[in-house]
Amino acid sequence: MPISSSGRRWRATASLATAATALALVSTGQSGSQAATPSEKPRAGRAAHATFDVRYPDSTTARVAAAKVDARAGKRAAVRSLRAKLGSTATIDIDGLTGTPRWIVDLGDGRLTGPSGKRPADIALGFVRDNLAAFGLEQSDMSSFRLRNSYRDIAGIRHVSFRQKFGGVAIFGFGLRASIDSRGRIVEIGGSPVPGALLTARPAAKLTGADAIARAKRVAGDAVTRATSDDRAEQVLVVTRDKTYLGWQTVTMASDVPALSVVDAATGRLLFHRPLGADDNDPERAAEPAAKPAPKSTGVAFEYFPGAPRGGSYHGVNFTKKGWLGPHATKLSGNNSHAYSDLDDSNNASKNEQVGPSAGQRWDYRLVPFDVPSVSFCGNPYPCSWDPETPFSWRTNRKQNTTQVFYFVNKFHDHLLKAPIGFTEDAGNFERVNSTKQGKAGDAVRTETMDGANTAGGVPDGAHLDNANMETPPDGMAPRMQMYLQHQPGTSYPDGDPFPANNTGDEGDTVYHEYTHGLSNRLVVDPTGNSGLLGQQAGSMGEAWSDFYAFDYLVAEGYQPDTATEGDVRLGIYDGAGQPLVRTSGLDCPVGGSSPDCDNPDVGHTGGYTYDDFADVIGFPEVHADGEIWAQTLWDLRNALGVRTTRMLVTRAMELSPVDPSYLDMRNAILVADGAVYGGEHLSDLWELFAARGMGYYAGTFGGNDASPAADFTTPPASVQMATVTGTVTDDADGSPVAGVPVSVAFQGGAGLVNPTAITAADGTYSMQVPTGDYGKITTGGQGYEYQETSISVTAGGPNVADFALRRDWAAEAGGGTIADFTGPDYSFFGCGPYEAIDLSQVTGWGSTTGDDFGTPTNTFVPKEIVVQLPAVVDASAIGVDPAATCGDGGSASLGDYRIETSANGSTWNIAAEGTFTVDDRGRINELTPASTTGNGIQYVRLTMLSNQTPDFATNCPLGAFSGCSYTDLSEITVYGAPTDPDARRPVGALGADRTRTAYWRPWRQLTAS
Repeated sequence: MPISSSGRRWRATASLATAATALALVSTGQSGSQAATPSEKPRAGRAAHATFDVRYPDSTTARVAAAKVDARAGKRAAVRSLRAKLGSTATIDIDGLTGTPRWIVDLGDGRLTGPSGKRPADIALGFVRDNLAAFGLEQSDMSSFRLRNSYRDIAGIRHVSFRQKFGGVAIFGFGLRASIDSRGRIVEIGGSPVPGALLTARPAAKLTGADAIARAKRVAGDAVTRATSDDRAEQVLVVTRDKTYLGWQTVTMASDVPALSVVDAATGRLLFHRPLGADDNDPERAAEPAAKPAPKSTGVAFEYFPGAPRGGSYHGVNFTKKGWLGPHATKLSGNNSHAYSDLDDSNNASKNEQVGPSAGQRWDYRLVPFDVPSVSFCGNPYPCSWDPETPFSWRTNRKQNTTQVFYFVNKFHDHLLKAPIGFTEDAGNFERVNSTKQGKAGDAVRTETMDGANTAGGVPDGAHLDNANMETPPDGMAPRMQMYLQHQPGTSYPDGDPFPANNTGDEGDTVYHEYTHGLSNRLVVDPTGNSGLLGQQAGSMGEAWSDFYAFDYLVAEGYQPDTATEGDVRLGIYDGAGQPLVRTSGLDCPVGGSSPDCDNPDVGHTGGYTYDDFADVIGFPEVHADGEIWAQTLWDLRNALGVRTTRMLVTRAMELSPVDPSYLDMRNAILVADGAVYGGEHLSDLWELFAARGMGYYAGTFGGNDASPAADFTTPPASVQMATVTGTVTDDADGSPVAGVPVSVAFQGGAGLVNPTAITAADGTYSMQVPTGDYGKITTGGQGYEYQETSISVTAGGPNVADFALRRDWAAEAGGGTIADFTGPDYSFFGCGPYEAIDLSQVTGWGSTTGDDFGTPTNTFVPKEIVVQLPAVVDASAIGVDPAATCGDGGSASLGDYRIETSANGSTWNIAAEGTFTVDDRGRINELTPASTTGNGIQYVRLTMLSNQTPDFATNCPLGAFSGCSYTDLSEITVYGAPTDPDARRPVGALGADRTRTAYWRPWRQLTAS
């Protein structure tokens, strides 16, 4: 998987972006891979739901370049000197693009420097100035730093962040950030600052900010693309390895799919895109004495869900006394939330969508249960809240549900505000009036209930059911929370739709889960203030934090039991009709437990999950499923360290973490937080807890987007000993040396550079220093060779040898393969073009359409083809295909029927293979043997997509809510074999990734097609 050997992510997987912060009320108990389900939603636009970052292309060319940056950094005398000064428990993570520190921390006492009485900002800049060479910067770069934010968290740690400006324009995403404790000691520092020498000349802007907003909205499929007061645009510099772009950073909240994007100001090309959607003891104001009762706004609400054994009954609430509503309020709009029912999904509150008081200043609305004969759940044991077969039946409980969600949002705001969590105004919480943070715009939560309930003639359409989400823009812009009705009209229960006819906003854990996405996206940020939750592991932790904070609160308040029975703390009791529809197991499942409620046969062991189960919980990488690993780990911490300590450490770790953290980055952040807050009091316990979950000292991952990390179950050694690892990398066909490829050990446990890396010499040999121990993942590849990994035990006496014999993929772009032709629209500008099919990565792929070039839903399939030109004439022994959907599409868009043809000259073709791919073929390279002699002496391979995996395509499309009705994809094409002429075996060198993508970028056609 093409991720940086430095630990810096390359790009979020397409599947992540679709559900990054949504609750995703879809069963995860199914076997197989990404089966198409009726819950799939029609896409607003080809690119709308996927994440794209031009700075980190998913290609082996980019990975090799990053590894070389890391290897050079490891050899710099200044870096070696800094490592020695910091000690054996410090880690230095170098960004593979900027060549500067992504994150520096000490896993021992949690502090990098001694006490200082200087200002925190000066302490951070002073550390950089004293270590300029180690940071890869020049003295002239110091003038580029501009203090963006400085706040003190509830534990007394001061967090400072600096943007960089060159020529008056700010750098996008990169900069400097540091955390300094109350005694002036640096706890962490990094941010991947940009050396001025990395910048290149940039073209002048031709687009205005309004033009850029329109471009970004066009990507989301919006019919109206003009800028509104809810949208923002700012000029930025986007720095890549080879080029500096002048761009417009846009935040488009007034959009069908709100997103943070960067548009090239010269050409309109999309450079970055991240969807913003995911998925009592309160402080009270004393009433002034008065001759008559003071005016007040009140209401009724329950604490958990209707009918819950605990917290299921209504009680009165003084909204005014709690500071949630003014005494003369006429709608549910206060300092923390504006709640209304967005029935038409316009993202604005019309007059009939507001909820006023039932009488006087009292919001006394109670759930009226529905008896739906076709849904056995109703009243057995919990109430239903509407009848999916009766249009407009949701009107009965519209005001009740909006009032209830308003209560939940305000309640959780106050809970997160208090110690030891401390989600304050300065930390980026959600409040309309910000008294302590001058200049910050108000950002109370736009709380939309029954979203889209009236989008299909009095009932919700398929895109507005069985879900919930939270869209979180940068601090100062209001987030949007959306709650939906459940159960698809016209389907049976539970076979047609397993979710009962209720409302996701009527369950506290659902609302708290979504609200916590706001917490994590505001605390884990880059130096410029944008969310740093980007890759697969970061997205998984985002789901885990949301589950953890919700149930940590509910269990602590006594609403959700956590008994001696393993697996009883489970999400979605009400939403899921008491069944495990949204998670495979409970948060309280211990490693090695024996409860059947914690048993998942797919992972090969009983009890709770470990890091070794990543991507295996439901058979493929998925943020909600993989998040269960982290959520159960946090519950272990809660049981071992107590509620207050765990809340403190987990929250502080988010504030201390680097951009796009992996599980191991966040493990390290918790260790650092313990040193900073508690003086390392819990360090030993923490290592034991993490080791039990497979995140021990020798665990390793190549960044936050690595879906196959290496687990380890050991605690740190008593002392660190270094040893040398050597080996030779050769071609598996003829044994010839493979030069210039990176060899990296996955390791984040300390003792210097993260993921130590060496580059093979002309004779294919390499050598590197690592701590002694057992490593689960040492990898190499690139230059047209597939990546290969193995494990290694490193001892002080040696020999420590890891040799590799690599297999060449003759189609790979990095080895000289090119795209000779293709049909259908070109999505190269978004990282979904034809070259992504030959980039040696199954994370990305070729995204095309099912019918016309515009992605119009259809039940008539229009075949699309792609032609790969090999760098030499080859005798192909096998042609491989991963048919999995990509670019944010659901599993139904995966390639189904196919035809593969080969040619020696690109004009005369022979059928080499044809057939049908199914669900079981997704996510792996399926090797097909060419028929007869069709693989001999070929230089061209043509693959034609004849259908996709949408069930009952002719019936379900275009009316069905399946991605495959609009789009058809595949992830990778490979060609194995030997050159017909042996002298052509050596790689011809990688084509420039940017050049090939630019050649196939057709902006105006694509922007229209979106």
